Amino acid sequence: MIRKTSGEEVYDCSWTLLHARLHQILRQRQLLPKQQQVLVAVSGGQDSLCLAKLLLDLKSKWGWQLAIAHCDHRWPWDTGIAAHVQDIAQNWALPFHLQTAPEVTTSEAAARQWRYQALIKTAYSYGYQNIVTGHTKSDRAETLLYNLIRGAGADGLGALTWQRLLTAEVKLVRPLLEVSRAETLQFCQQQQLPIWEDAYNQDLKYARSRIRQDVIPYLQTHFNPQVETALSHTAELIRADVEYLEQAAHQLRQEATISVKGNELDASANISSSQILRLNRLILRRAPLALQRRAIRQILVRFQQVAPSFEQIEAMTVLINAPNRSRTSSFPGGTSALVEGDSIVLVVEEVNSSQR
Repeated sequence: MIRKTSGEEVYDCSWTLLHARLHQILRQRQLLPKQQQVLVAVSGGQDSLCLAKLLLDLKSKWGWQLAIAHCDHRWPWDTGIAAHVQDIAQNWALPFHLQTAPEVTTSEAAARQWRYQALIKTAYSYGYQNIVTGHTKSDRAETLLYNLIRGAGADGLGALTWQRLLTAEVKLVRPLLEVSRAETLQFCQQQQLPIWEDAYNQDLKYARSRIRQDVIPYLQTHFNPQVETALSHTAELIRADVEYLEQAAHQLRQEATISVKGNELDASANISSSQILRLNRLILRRAPLALQRRAIRQILVRFQQVAPSFEQIEAMTVLINAPNRSRTSSFPGGTSALVEGDSIVLVVEEVNSSQR
């Protein structure tokens, strides 16, 4: 960026190419509208510090009201980090919000779930519409590999989207998905930002750490030096496909759903069941398998607290072409599905008193 001082042009070292890139990304993708309340999740590591500083520098152009949030997991190696992040917020004259975990979690998934719940709680308490995290394209590449190894479908491979709703009022935004971890480190060094080295990221007992420390460097050395960019682009392409398929599956589900009244099923079923959904098999049968599976998954998500497994989705998808009276075993929550003529009926089962 060029500024003028006493008629002379002087280079402003505080404005970098990364500032310009982020400014352009925000405009093109419309991630953070002007005059919004923005809560920046800062762990103290290089990625979140880089993001917070970039948004702070862009604040005057966008008119945001910025604040910093930190989630203290109470892990032994994190002692002192909350105070460190608070000092940074104070030096930048930004409000600081701290959430402390009620108990120490050792699971990656449990820690992540609590962290988002804590950020949402802070957003609700202080009126922030946006929660912003420092996920990079390096994180996106690692997440794709992690989910691929776990056997995830396209939804998992296209994870880490630019933005998504956490609640009806609060949006999660990830503005750095085109920025690598190497670039955030370089920026922090240039800006002399006080990075807190995260011991968690170095602990190889965690799968993500092993992918970061071992798998990615191996792929860069032996296959593709730009593997992070390649995997990130793949995730972006998959995400667009997933969004299209989800919309098409939603339409298929609506077309195939038949409103049901009454609780009686065929007496020969020998159970007293409550019908909660009836689907037209003929409509489902005309759709490609990919849409059938997605429509079934969308249905099961509505009626059980845990995410449906591949086996559960397949068991119900098979009923589209199965003989009459075919049925699945019970799903979580006591639901099951059975074939009645041209319909698939999803029921909540109750054993007859005569069978008890």
